[in-house]
Amino acid sequence: MKDALFLGWRTLRRDLRAGELRLLIVAVLLAVAALTAVGFFADRLKGGLARDARQLLGGDAVLVTDNPPPQAQVDAAHGQGLQSALTYDFPTMARAPDDRGGASRLVALKAVTAGYPLRGSLRVADAAGAPDAATRDVPSPGDVWVDASLLEALDLKVGDTLLLGDASLTIRRVLVIEPDRGAGFLNFAPRVMMNQADVARTALVQPASRVRYRLAVAGEAPAVKRFSDQVQQRLDAGDLRGARLESLDSGRPEMRQTLDRAEKFLNLVALLAALLSAVAVALAARGFAARHLDGAAMLRVLGQRQRTIAGAYAVEFGVIGLGASLAGVAIGYAVHHVFVRLLAGLVDGDLPAATASPALFGVGMGLTLLFAFGLPPVLQLAQVPPLRVIRRELGALRPASAAVLGLGVAGFAALLLAASSDLKLGLIAVGGFAGAVAVFAVLAWLAVLMLRRVVREGSAPRWLVLATRQVSARPVYAVLQVSSLAVGLLALMLLVLLRTDLVDSWRQATPPDAPNRFVINVMPDQAQAFQDALRQGGVAQYDWYPMFRGRLVAINDKPVTPDDYSEDRAKRLVDREFNLSNAADRPGHNSIVQGAWTSGEADAVSVEEGLMETLGLKLGDRLRFDIGGVTSEGRITSTRKVDWGSLHANFFVMYPLAAMPAEVPVTYLAAFRAPEKLPPRSPAARGPLPPEGAPSVLGRPGDGSASFDNTLVRQFPNVTNVDMSSTIAQVQRVLDQVIRAVEFLFGFTLAAGLVVLFAAVSATREERAREFAVMRALGARAALLRQVQRAELAGTGLLAGLLASIVASAIGWALARWVFDFRWTASPLVPLFGAIVGALLALGAGWWSLREVLRRPVAATLRQAAE
Repeated sequence: MKDALFLGWRTLRRDLRAGELRLLIVAVLLAVAALTAVGFFADRLKGGLARDARQLLGGDAVLVTDNPPPQAQVDAAHGQGLQSALTYDFPTMARAPDDRGGASRLVALKAVTAGYPLRGSLRVADAAGAPDAATRDVPSPGDVWVDASLLEALDLKVGDTLLLGDASLTIRRVLVIEPDRGAGFLNFAPRVMMNQADVARTALVQPASRVRYRLAVAGEAPAVKRFSDQVQQRLDAGDLRGARLESLDSGRPEMRQTLDRAEKFLNLVALLAALLSAVAVALAARGFAARHLDGAAMLRVLGQRQRTIAGAYAVEFGVIGLGASLAGVAIGYAVHHVFVRLLAGLVDGDLPAATASPALFGVGMGLTLLFAFGLPPVLQLAQVPPLRVIRRELGALRPASAAVLGLGVAGFAALLLAASSDLKLGLIAVGGFAGAVAVFAVLAWLAVLMLRRVVREGSAPRWLVLATRQVSARPVYAVLQVSSLAVGLLALMLLVLLRTDLVDSWRQATPPDAPNRFVINVMPDQAQAFQDALRQGGVAQYDWYPMFRGRLVAINDKPVTPDDYSEDRAKRLVDREFNLSNAADRPGHNSIVQGAWTSGEADAVSVEEGLMETLGLKLGDRLRFDIGGVTSEGRITSTRKVDWGSLHANFFVMYPLAAMPAEVPVTYLAAFRAPEKLPPRSPAARGPLPPEGAPSVLGRPGDGSASFDNTLVRQFPNVTNVDMSSTIAQVQRVLDQVIRAVEFLFGFTLAAGLVVLFAAVSATREERAREFAVMRALGARAALLRQVQRAELAGTGLLAGLLASIVASAIGWALARWVFDFRWTASPLVPLFGAIVGALLALGAGWWSLREVLRRPVAATLRQAAE
């Protein structure tokens, strides 16, 4: 053991000085840095969520419903000795008085009572930008507290009046922190908080209003658990429809949706970097072993035992693996701070310190990577026969044994699955790459076999003939090079295609003339006046549909509950209320894919195809809905294809009727594109202008869509006008933040891919040097040999790029079809582009790695080969 330690330390110092370990160190460092950067970020994020769990909930457990929670649940909480607080919130329009400009803005209105919040505390300020302080108070009747952004948007200040529906309320304080809003997560509408006593005055809550009720409870842990168990039993039994329980265990999944998506993207990029690094380590280690065959044979001649030689290389690789892993952990820790900064606004910068688990995992990953893929070929050096010092053909490297390689690959794959934090994502990444490697190897082998038949020596250029001989003379190396290059290019092209096409397809899903305003809660007695207002404002085309909310209660006369389904989406759909509609004619932006839409057909419904598939429905099935206490049934007579990205008014279920029964509580929905410039008034047709300060449907000529929105809401104060253009822009900004973080980590994957390219090209450097030396000795000029080298590299890169682009397109299509649910927009020129990029990268890596091969003196190369 002592001899192995001493010999390992000496060989380590020598190889470091000679640069023999450079590729191995870089590959391990990149993999560990990428994985630990994501690991530290996720660890701190989870720690922050655990620290603020009760504040994020506003209590120890919360019952969320889309109808007022039963009084029995409130009584049950009090019976357990728990405190309770009921809040409810919904989107609506807030506006400034006419004498303050009359501007309007979509807000998230929240009604609270004394005692809110049960956990955490509100922080408020007396004015925008003023120092904030914690408070246990809530807004008094007649007052509201608002976000500072709303004051800026409406040009108001504390003490001014804010109009909500039919009520005029006074702004008293500025909200700084609202604990159960999400503490650091982005919200797309400014908050307005009011006392529940004022809700009735606003007349904003209508039969079809989408209101979310939250019954929060707090108290001793055993009492909270008993309450939660009782509620969960009622949920499982189907007694509480449209409800869910949030606790410290379940958390707030909707608040983490964006971060979960970002974390998955980051994990995907990190996994690709690790997989590429594994290929680079395997290639570099094999090259390292090939260059040390003669030295190992000399050690055997000098009497060193196989155990000592094997131990020495194990020590050497263990030291560099530990050192590279620790360096990668340090880089990953620094990089995760960049993630926090890039995702500012999505995560709270004041996160708790990271634990040691990501660092330990990173070191374990680095050592596993090196020992699984790097050590097997190097350990063969201990078995080199001493006779190799005089017979160079002996002791060549053999493929690693299936047991050793299988054990290493299995361990590495298990760590990658653990690092992915998502079994499906890990299986797709690891399994997909394993399959791709096999495909690349088979196709590359077939290409090498065909090469000699395609290139005819009598008619082809001399440099092409020599390049063909070079490749076909080493078929195993050629397959290895093509496969390695293709794997590296596959990872890079897959990321580029997903990043480009996913984002572009999502952004381009909205046509230029798509509606950018949605107005809901238009009452039946306002329908004609509202449509007249749209036409007066220059809106000639708009979607106009009645809307009513209903819950699916039976299919073919059989009661339906969430427990009837195993898929999460199906459970959620059955457990919620749908927005239903009716129309005599089929919507023009929907197409019929099954059945037929018959105008005026009684006892009929048309269902969106995705809902049909999710719930396992078919034509002829009977659906029964509970619509505000009114039972409505219909037979599925048609299936519609709905483009949810069109921003038109769309519904899961529609009745092909001009009107619903009178007892169905109906409001109306309008979707339209707001005019960018209001039409001029015609005094002859419209009469004189209204007096200053009087409400006007049109506002002043030349005002933009903001004036149209403001005047529309002034005339119809109960409606909710959703400006989708602003919301989409905000969502895109969030997406851009996530993309910047992914692109930053993409740099690691790019570096790992370049390392793979460099290692693949460098694998046969010494063999190339000897072959070129022989050809130069036989009279070949340096210019011809450069042409041969370039042709070989370009051909290898061209084939690798072509294979990688085809596989990347196939994987991208599958992800687009079954995961991201958007139309594949990849250009048919992608394979051509991939082939050209592969050739250029191979030429660049080859020039860097092989630039000194043609400069070596012929005599020195031949003498070295003969030694």
